[in-house]
Amino acid sequence: MKRTLVTSALPYANGPVHIGHLAGVYVPADIYVRYLRLKGKDVLFVGGSDEHGVPVTIRARKEGCTPQDVVDRYHQIIKKSFEDFGISFDVYSRTTSKIHHQFASDFFKKLYDEGKFVAIESEQYYDEQSGEFLTDRNIRGECPKCHAPEAYGDQCEKCGSTLSPDELINPYNAVTGNPLVKRATKHWYLPLDQYQPWLEKWILQEHKEWRPNVYGQCKSWLDGGLKPRAVTRDLNWGIPVPIDGAEGKVLYVWFDAPIGYISNTKELCDANPEKWGTWQQWWQDPESRLIHFIGKDNIVFHCIVFPSMLKAHGDYILPDNVPSNEFLNLEGNKISTSKNYAVWLNEYLEELPNRQDELRYVLTANAPETKDNDFTWADFQARCNNELVAVYGNFVNRALQLTKKYYNSIVPECGELTDTDHEALAEFAQVKERVEALLEDFKFRDAQKEAMNLARIGNKYIADEEPWKVIKTDPERVNTVIYISLQLTANLAIAFEPFLPFSSARLRQMICMDTINWEDLGKTDLLPAGKQLGEPSLLFSKIEDETIQQQMDKLEATLKANEAANAKAEPVKSTIVYDDFQKLDIRVGTVLECERVPKMKKLLKFLIDDGLEKRTIVSGIAQWYEPEQLKGKQVLFIANLAPREFKNGLVSQGMILSAENYDGTISVTTVEHEVKAGSQVS
Repeated sequence: MKRTLVTSALPYANGPVHIGHLAGVYVPADIYVRYLRLKGKDVLFVGGSDEHGVPVTIRARKEGCTPQDVVDRYHQIIKKSFEDFGISFDVYSRTTSKIHHQFASDFFKKLYDEGKFVAIESEQYYDEQSGEFLTDRNIRGECPKCHAPEAYGDQCEKCGSTLSPDELINPYNAVTGNPLVKRATKHWYLPLDQYQPWLEKWILQEHKEWRPNVYGQCKSWLDGGLKPRAVTRDLNWGIPVPIDGAEGKVLYVWFDAPIGYISNTKELCDANPEKWGTWQQWWQDPESRLIHFIGKDNIVFHCIVFPSMLKAHGDYILPDNVPSNEFLNLEGNKISTSKNYAVWLNEYLEELPNRQDELRYVLTANAPETKDNDFTWADFQARCNNELVAVYGNFVNRALQLTKKYYNSIVPECGELTDTDHEALAEFAQVKERVEALLEDFKFRDAQKEAMNLARIGNKYIADEEPWKVIKTDPERVNTVIYISLQLTANLAIAFEPFLPFSSARLRQMICMDTINWEDLGKTDLLPAGKQLGEPSLLFSKIEDETIQQQMDKLEATLKANEAANAKAEPVKSTIVYDDFQKLDIRVGTVLECERVPKMKKLLKFLIDDGLEKRTIVSGIAQWYEPEQLKGKQVLFIANLAPREFKNGLVSQGMILSAENYDGTISVTTVEHEVKAGSQVS
């Protein structure tokens, strides 16, 4: 193949990208592209924001702005986050661009003119009050399987069942709460059933090398029998369907978005044809190889739907491989954009500055390549401190500091090799072959592990040779040990370039290694004797407990906020008669003094003016209030409650009334306007 075209799934521009996106798609894609570039291959890395579809309109409604406002804001956030994180796209554009709108319209029109679509009229849910057809994600109702009250029209998030709106019990508009009716509407469909025989041969017979999760999901879809899939929908946000009689309809986002790979390539090539050639060379030349990096929720679109679109068009190459990952969870919970439960990349880059490689390393080490995996902050800290700092960083620092100490940072001459030297050299000479084979097979987790083994070999070699001791008795031997250690250091800069580009760049600067290429990996003469090296510094620093606790507290606060938002009021207690209520003497009291109770963390002691005298009331609200916040306030209290004595001798002469929120927080009840102390509540 002359060239390799790599695409990564277009993230929805309805929020920032999070670590689930990174682990599933963008880090493995970037590793692969950087590897190909190191090998001198002709490669193009295409990305962009998916800016149409329902998630964008939902976000716009929540924020009280237009969909365009939403995508303009999040496209910039996402694009900058990728740049700062080192995701090395050659082009990162967007599906609201003029080039994309025209290209997608032309693509649809060609298939329409050639009779590749079928028109189907069907009844779909309609909100008569808002005057709109509703998308699956905008419909909610009771799940028919687990009876959760707020299942979506496409999925129940409680039990995980895939649904259709017709299955929901008592469906309603998720935004307005309005009831729905069925109304007829016409749409155009891609008849996937007509492509089934071709897809079965192309995937099941010709691509058995695809990952088991990809191959298995494709087989499941094909075994179930493919059905026509709508390529248009009733929506006011998207690319207008470019034919008569389709007013008020747009291209379905699943049809529009993958075409963005092609239109973004066209945008890049048209801007710089001398460097990139034509977009047709990348997408229509049989000598081009196409690789899609996606998450498992996009397998059907990239392996069945998009190839069928390309086949229907007739001029395009098809994906050679689709290395899809499973999902990454966060601290045992599902990552959720709508619930704000995630580690957002833009926030990570602000809160843990200059630690891009640490996150890249951990996400690759925990990559969900074969099954769903879990990211925890404890594991993040452990891997950074015990592997990046204690293994990789430790070896490099040892090698460079010893060179500085004994040789003024000049590479020494290599003397006669011993059996120990030959063993170390033989071990790391094999690393290139192993890492390369794993990268070619899209096994990035194992490839990074092999790269780290280089550092382990180096640590063991230096520890066994103990040059700080041998220097006193055999300085010529130390020459050889340091020389070999430096060659291994240079190899690490190459091996880790695809995985950890920022630290590799810093390491190359320290060893004055201006250019690198993959073919040099495994060589033992990368740093010639007599070469002057730069000033050594630490490649990595420890992640402190305080940093991890801040991130854990942040997630915990999000969980509590979600629980409070989803909580419902407690059922009303048993009915009482009015005379029972009359027995309570609820009054307004002015807080004269308030202080904490020694050795009793939950209690505050109040001195209350009740209009007749001063009384002491003890209340268990110290967790939610500082005493100073309550001094001078007027609070409601029960005046005729029997006194209660505490173990420390304190006596409480009443009860201050508080409201308990769904999340367990407490708010003291007060009056809107000041009244006289002792005023009764009736």
